[in-house]
Amino acid sequence: MNSKTIAAALAASFLLLTACRTVCAPAPCGPVPSEDQLGIQDMETYAFLHYSMNTYTDEEWGYGNEDLSLFNPLKLDARQWARTCREAGMKGIIFTAKHHCGFCMWPSEYTQYSVKNTPWKDGKGDVVRELADACREEGLRFAVYLSPWDRNHAAYGQPEYVEYFRNQLTELLTNYGDMFEVWFDGANGGNGWYGGADETRKIPRDYYDWGTTYEMVRGLQEHICIWGDNTHVADLRWIGNENGFIGERNWALLESGRKAEPGELSSGVENGNSWVFGEADVSIRPGWFYHAREDGKVKTVAELMDIYYKSVGRNGTLLLNFPIMPDGLIHPTDSARGAEFHRMVRTVFENDLAVGAKASASQVRGGSRKYAASKVNDSDPESYWATDDDVTEAELTLDFGKPVEFNRIMLCEYVKLGQRVKKFSLEALVDGEWVALRDLSPSPDAMSTIGRKRIICLPENVTASSLRLNILDSKACPLISRLGVFIAPEI
Repeated sequence: MNSKTIAAALAASFLLLTACRTVCAPAPCGPVPSEDQLGIQDMETYAFLHYSMNTYTDEEWGYGNEDLSLFNPLKLDARQWARTCREAGMKGIIFTAKHHCGFCMWPSEYTQYSVKNTPWKDGKGDVVRELADACREEGLRFAVYLSPWDRNHAAYGQPEYVEYFRNQLTELLTNYGDMFEVWFDGANGGNGWYGGADETRKIPRDYYDWGTTYEMVRGLQEHICIWGDNTHVADLRWIGNENGFIGERNWALLESGRKAEPGELSSGVENGNSWVFGEADVSIRPGWFYHAREDGKVKTVAELMDIYYKSVGRNGTLLLNFPIMPDGLIHPTDSARGAEFHRMVRTVFENDLAVGAKASASQVRGGSRKYAASKVNDSDPESYWATDDDVTEAELTLDFGKPVEFNRIMLCEYVKLGQRVKKFSLEALVDGEWVALRDLSPSPDAMSTIGRKRIICLPENVTASSLRLNILDSKACPLISRLGVFIAPEI
């Protein structure tokens, strides 16, 4: 090989190494979400539907001894439920197939306490089937809630009940098509009818053997996600309350192998070893089940938007409940309010004022255009601005070219490679001076984590010619896929 060939080879090698250094993607940081978890997070909002014997006894929790003749809805229309949820912007439905009373909304072969022994459709009906079919007709995903507690079953608290519970779970997960989630309520053990034994039963923490149950679930449905006991690494977690508010500091991580502390349910665990994101469950009314006395207490659009900002806007998902009335329909007020809520979400976020702005950054990964600042407003969720591996503090600026009025700011990390940002700040260039922006909340955690989506609600409208994002601390090089700017109307 002559000297010219050697020189050319060395030059080519240098260019190859330089190109690799420039375009190689950052390594993952900590636990990352599965494709199935991302699929649910991308749904953002989906619906709970609560319907059971409680609907007919005007209770929140059934006792387990309700008369089966009570269940005979005259207008049950699962398609009305599905349409209502779709028009409310919900991307799927989770249905209470069995609540704590033990009454099954499908004709389970393992109990007599089900729709098969009611007057409804002469015992030939199957509410789960009707809703599963309606969801697919309306383009919604479907899932079920199955209460581990059963206040009707005589063997509850004994080993044979766990087998019964798994048999019913198998029925649901094999007979009604693909499901995106299965929901196991945490309430269990207490007073009940228990097959005629009117008594209180206490069960040990490990009674259900969740590890085995989870393994069975994943064997029955390959792409399902589990909401439940976090000790055994569920895919989604309860946020510690039922008002729909996730912590302002919110990591989509938990520590597997131990029970989460109450505060960790809301905020996650910064250095957790499992991706377990928060799902905010809340009802559109004060109660989960329908009560006529609550017809005038349906949440307003302003209240629903506040919940949206504090759930989806805090790196979580929103599970919004619509109760079913005794006649088998969703109340028209609930339906209308859901649709109004969806219209408001679209109104706020349909026009991103950041699109077209000139983006620049203090640092870009390897100087590569692949990770340029412009990736934060290019409308491509798969592109992102990134810094070099050793850079955990950086700033990015959007120049609007003219004064722009806004009051909402959206930040998104590229979480396929992990959640990273620990603290950030925002500034606006107002009349030639940089002014610090703050969230509507006075909490010191208001500008801490970002995650899949973080929405900052400014306390008042700001008119600025530029916006600056300062990454103040990050677990690894920050990856920001979106910086959006919006103006929300006053409600």
